[in-house]
Amino acid sequence: MADSITITDNRTGESFEVPIVDGTVSAQQWSKHLPGIWFLDPALVTTAMSESSISYLDGEAGILRYRGYPIEQLAEKSTYLEVAYLLLNGELPTEDQLSSWVGEVTHHTFIHENVRKRFLEGFHYDAHPMGILVSAVAALSTFYLDAKEIFDPEARHRQIVRLIAKMPTLAAAAYRFSQGMPFVYPDNALSFPENFLSMMWKIAEPRYEADPRLIRAVDVLFILHADHEQNCSTTAMRVVGSAHSDPYSSAAAACAALYGPRHGGANEAVVKMLTEIGSMENVPDFVRSVKEGHGRLQGFGHRVYKNYDPRAKIIKNVAYDVFDVTGKNPLLDIALKLEEVALSDEYFISRKLYPNVDFYSGLIYQAMGFPVDMFPVLFAIPRMSGWLAHWQELLDQDAKIARPRQRYVGAELRDFVPIADR
Repeated sequence: MADSITITDNRTGESFEVPIVDGTVSAQQWSKHLPGIWFLDPALVTTAMSESSISYLDGEAGILRYRGYPIEQLAEKSTYLEVAYLLLNGELPTEDQLSSWVGEVTHHTFIHENVRKRFLEGFHYDAHPMGILVSAVAALSTFYLDAKEIFDPEARHRQIVRLIAKMPTLAAAAYRFSQGMPFVYPDNALSFPENFLSMMWKIAEPRYEADPRLIRAVDVLFILHADHEQNCSTTAMRVVGSAHSDPYSSAAAACAALYGPRHGGANEAVVKMLTEIGSMENVPDFVRSVKEGHGRLQGFGHRVYKNYDPRAKIIKNVAYDVFDVTGKNPLLDIALKLEEVALSDEYFISRKLYPNVDFYSGLIYQAMGFPVDMFPVLFAIPRMSGWLAHWQELLDQDAKIARPRQRYVGAELRDFVPIADR
């Protein structure tokens, strides 16, 4: 067959052919012919552990699509809730479907008073907002008795709506608690991003009115972060979900993965790097030190993208709209100079180190007033729709429980030694 590979076991001389399908080969064919021999693939970097129709990513070409739609078109023409519907249902909604969906989400934004009064307020005054969010998402499973009815379509839909709707409320509550500020209730007259900004920043005014450019910027950022194939947190969602855990517990695991600085802390690292550089004049020296092996160019390169991250191009334009409202982030000039120098340097070009989505997102969030502790929380709000789409997909696929193998490198068989003889 044309699209196939031939594998020969040199111990026996036996050969077998394995078809190549959509860039993958079946591990089942390998184990059928070579039982007891496993692939060793630390971090699963070359292993496809699932089939998915949710997002498509071509790192070499710099392409990202949700359900076949280019991210550039969605960021320009769509809204976050419309994109969330697309991810969960596979198709863009009709006008009536979108109206119904937005109405459902809007009317599930409130959180149970006991979550706020007895749970959130039980955290230490300086608790990290992301730590609060991880715990709060997990705790929601105890407030909804139908959470474990994951094969009941109506119950499953209710949990999906609840999680997407309540994420901004929980996020804003976590922030305001960490600042010693009173809780702000959701306003059902506001759009999804506008409501979030209101719950974050409202003080005493009858209704918080955010600048339309900031509302749109948040919506676009949420679209760009809604899904990104099989990343660390999505994999955590799928692994826990494969055990048929309820969606709140699975999503809490995903949030916990996002809490790690290697995943959800990248834009914070960019802000810290730019702050340490200090001025445009220091950029050449910083670049030189990176090339000499001292330090790292944060916000450049990606585990998957070997081209310019398509989200970075979109977010760079959003940054200018935000700065028109907030005033220019003083770190922007340093960022632009760093990008200019790096993209013209053969050292970075040859290594395919291009700006990724984190390079500008932190500057935008910082300019809007969000502290760096909130950056992973801001990531988690929109990614919830992608996580839930994957959780729903694996259940519909009747996916097996995740159970990878290992290569054992420990001690061989040995006898127990009594404690007196050790």
